[in-house]
Amino acid sequence: MTEQKKGWFQRLTDGLSRSSRQMSEQVVSSFVKQPLDQAKLDELEEMLIEADLGPRSAARITQAFAAERFGKSVDEAEIKEALARAIGDELAPRRGEFAPLSGPKPYVVLFIGVNGSGKTTTLGKIAVDLVRRGAKVLVVAGDTFRAAAVEQLSVWADRAGADFMSRPTGSDAAGLAFDAYERARAEAYDVVLIDTAGRLQNKAGLMEELLKINRVLKKIDPEAPHETLLVLDATVGRNALAQENIFGNQIGVSGIVMTKLDGTARGGVLVPVAQASDSPIKLIGVGEGVDDLQPFDPRAFARSLVGLEDQ
Repeated sequence: MTEQKKGWFQRLTDGLSRSSRQMSEQVVSSFVKQPLDQAKLDELEEMLIEADLGPRSAARITQAFAAERFGKSVDEAEIKEALARAIGDELAPRRGEFAPLSGPKPYVVLFIGVNGSGKTTTLGKIAVDLVRRGAKVLVVAGDTFRAAAVEQLSVWADRAGADFMSRPTGSDAAGLAFDAYERARAEAYDVVLIDTAGRLQNKAGLMEELLKINRVLKKIDPEAPHETLLVLDATVGRNALAQENIFGNQIGVSGIVMTKLDGTARGGVLVPVAQASDSPIKLIGVGEGVDDLQPFDPRAFARSLVGLEDQ
């Protein structure tokens, strides 16, 4: 394994430590040196649900766990390995790739999600990574209702070495998106990253604004935006499912970013979100650092979630 991959796995393991401790306390300790009978399997399923893995995923993981050929008694390592395999297999089909430099240029990425989900920070981290890789990036402050969001994004753009576009507070976000895309085409940008508002207290207005942004971008290119990333905050637990439902049913989401996995003991919520969504998980975040946002790896996530080291 490369040093870079080792470093990311360690950050992932550290970030999910609260979740893995809970998993060990609630699940693993109940099975050590005890017969694996139906009562224990029922108990496992309930514990997985309590750990926010969701009833459907918990049932499938328990079924896979039951198919393991354990001896009369099992130790902690065996249980963790079996759980990691079952969770990894559950998540493997839900993995997606975020590859903005392999698509059309300029490649337009729309970031959506509620305020506080980590949307602006996620955009900023992606801008830093893309500029590091030699891309010409335009960052667009499409949340025109919050001055603080514009200021935060301006700082990230400056940090990344990306160009920045904004409008005065209250300006039309769709008009800004249209002008930014036109500029990006004229000036040969590689990627356009567009932040958006996330005011769920005015859900109808928010959805109409997002749909309008989509419509004006398609006037320039019917395929735009080329990527629409829904950013979800793991610390809200099962509420992340409700957010995915709200945005996923009305806006064409192409991928999910799960942030703040280091801030919760309920990191397992990624599992039911992945299963409930029509969109794959593309990126996950486990900290505030630029390198703490990485592509989603189901196997590494599953092993970290149950407290195992990578192999």
